[in-house]
Amino acid sequence: MTDLAKTNVPLDAGTDDIVPFSEAVKVWARVAALSFGGPAGQIAVMHRIVVDEKRWVGEHRFLHALNYCMLLPGPEAHQLAIYIGWLLNKTKGGMIAGLLFVLPGFLSILALSYIYVIFGDADAIEGMFFGLKSAVLAVVVQAVFRIGSRALRNNVMVAIAAAAFVAIFFLHVPFPLIIVGAGLVGYFGGRAGLPAFKAGGGHKSGSGKILEDRDSVLGEDIPRHARPNLAWSLKISGALAALWLIPVAALVLVLGWDNVFSKIALFFSQMAIVTFGGAYAVLAYVAQAAVEHYGWLRPGEMLDGLGMAETTPGPLIMVTQFVGFLAGYRDPGSLSPLAAATLGAMLTTWVTFLPSFLWIFAGAPFIEKLRGNTAVGGAMSAITAAVVGVILNLAVWFGLHVLFAEVAPVAVGPLTLDVPVVGSLLLPSLVLTLLAAFAIFRFKLSVITVLAVSAAVGVGWQLVIRGQG
Repeated sequence: MTDLAKTNVPLDAGTDDIVPFSEAVKVWARVAALSFGGPAGQIAVMHRIVVDEKRWVGEHRFLHALNYCMLLPGPEAHQLAIYIGWLLNKTKGGMIAGLLFVLPGFLSILALSYIYVIFGDADAIEGMFFGLKSAVLAVVVQAVFRIGSRALRNNVMVAIAAAAFVAIFFLHVPFPLIIVGAGLVGYFGGRAGLPAFKAGGGHKSGSGKILEDRDSVLGEDIPRHARPNLAWSLKISGALAALWLIPVAALVLVLGWDNVFSKIALFFSQMAIVTFGGAYAVLAYVAQAAVEHYGWLRPGEMLDGLGMAETTPGPLIMVTQFVGFLAGYRDPGSLSPLAAATLGAMLTTWVTFLPSFLWIFAGAPFIEKLRGNTAVGGAMSAITAAVVGVILNLAVWFGLHVLFAEVAPVAVGPLTLDVPVVGSLLLPSLVLTLLAAFAIFRFKLSVITVLAVSAAVGVGWQLVIRGQG
């Protein structure tokens, strides 16, 4: 454990870090290497190391930062790492925390993507992804229950979740409008002091004791670099916006609107702006657009990518890298397919994650002064409730394409719904999904364990089927 007496520094020191930068780099590398299991697991790892073990920040400050990140578009666990890194070691701390959080997952998924396109027709690889798809469906269903049990604390939140599901599944309301609507309802509900919109309680440390801010290295005060400074915010925001948007504009100007790289840059830049509510909510938006609108990949392939992201460290939204990889691979233009795929993966990662640095550096100094604001807390609560409905839509969408070989559109009044063809039920997928769900819900096995076992079962099944053929 860090020695508080040695590490704590005057918060007006201006030039000193709150914790030694070299130690911070080691800790963020450790957090990145252990960040498996989606945003819930990543946030839990960060909490255990930064709050419980190192005692660098207190419980209330950690939750305040998390609430702000949950209100932002993009991956909240990644943004939380940037926020805390910035609090402790200023701009360089936020940069290194954010970069290290993404790097292991990027390299892992890039390697798996090469294997996927080069050896994807091999029986073992095909069987592995067959097993992963069924397990991933069970994991998404678990996410509905896990997030729902935390977010749906009263009937109002249940109603918001139900309205969000109806809006996106039956009425095809755009995802960003659902999130904005929920946020406005929660904001005004919290501002009015309605009990239903009050933020929930905090978490306890591993010892069972709530770690107060005053018990941490950072303490309860706001360090000088974390106080609102409009000039600094405009300067850093301008630099980050230029790094993000100038390459996008250059691609469009040089290659044209219809080029695959221009489409990747524009689509994932738009995603970085409008996708609120965490990784599973983002997946619903990306999956439908990438499969149904752009045709970059098939529904089953989206689940393959999600299986990669679930079994590698880093943000779950790294699955977007796999989408960009396949988009470049299948439309390489004058490049070789693998070169175009690599560029597609790198471009997707750049425009997906760079905005997170912009949101944190631009807003965190002002958000630090809003700890305890009831209107902001109400907006966060309502958005989280709406996300439960969106994730339920994702589970249904995945389930249709994992468990059935055919899905047919059916008109119901003015609506068009995708309905499974009952005769196309894939019995092996159903059995493996049920077994994976039983392992997760009944035996509480970790996601990594269930995915690994399901992949092995899938390989065995595929080899048996091929052997009989």
